[in-house]
Amino acid sequence: MTTPKGRVLIVAGSDSGGGAGIQADLRTVSALGGYGMTAITALTAQNTLGVFGIHPVPADFVAQQMRVVLDDLGADAIKIGMLGSAEIAEAVADVLESVPDIPVVLDPVMISTSGSALLDEAGVTALKECLVPKAFLLTPNLKEAQALTGMTIDNLSAMEKAADRLLALGPRNVLLKGGHLDSDELVDLLVGAEGRAEFRHARLGTRHTHGTGCTLASAVAAGLAHGWPLHTAAFTAHSYVQTAIQAAPGFGGGNGPLGSGLEVRWIREQ
Repeated sequence: MTTPKGRVLIVAGSDSGGGAGIQADLRTVSALGGYGMTAITALTAQNTLGVFGIHPVPADFVAQQMRVVLDDLGADAIKIGMLGSAEIAEAVADVLESVPDIPVVLDPVMISTSGSALLDEAGVTALKECLVPKAFLLTPNLKEAQALTGMTIDNLSAMEKAADRLLALGPRNVLLKGGHLDSDELVDLLVGAEGRAEFRHARLGTRHTHGTGCTLASAVAAGLAHGWPLHTAAFTAHSYVQTAIQAAPGFGGGNGPLGSGLEVRWIREQ
């Protein structure tokens, strides 16, 4: 077994506004001392106000990007974000068949922060059937969890039941994010092979939260790529995201980006 070197292959879309997607992922991995590589699934025309256009990358080219990186540079973790279509989800799943020992962090991106649909019904089905069972960690928000389970999730008890139902779909672990609950305290649930844990934070009064899901998943992937236990990687990721929100520069007229990797401090659990 090779020693982890912090290499993270990021499979996701490009955000022209820089707040989410590949741009946020690379900043996060770099800030946490990792080395980010990419397979871009789509180009988007977006800013803090919304997504105005999506240009998908052909599925076979997404797979080629992944293969050439894995064949030469290798990876210690793979982070998957926006896929955009069933064809791309299936192509990514095919590549993962060749690297079953690399932990996969799957952020099932379906809807943007501004509410734009980023994955159609066929894509959701392909993601659920082809990719979710290959995930070491699945990181849905409540809207994504509802789409994957068919449940209404409006309180902590429902979150706990949904997390169990998500586990039954095949991932080894689930980090269910509770940011969409109507509460002053945010609760995320981590469930899986090592039991259960909760991450609680006070809700910060800000609209500058664009890219929080991408950032959290990439931060966990960076920790796993360093060889950290999952709970340590998740703890660090939550600390990083909270600090990044507080360091948001205030750009744009809508849901603005988080603070960049150069502006935040991250804390590893000792």
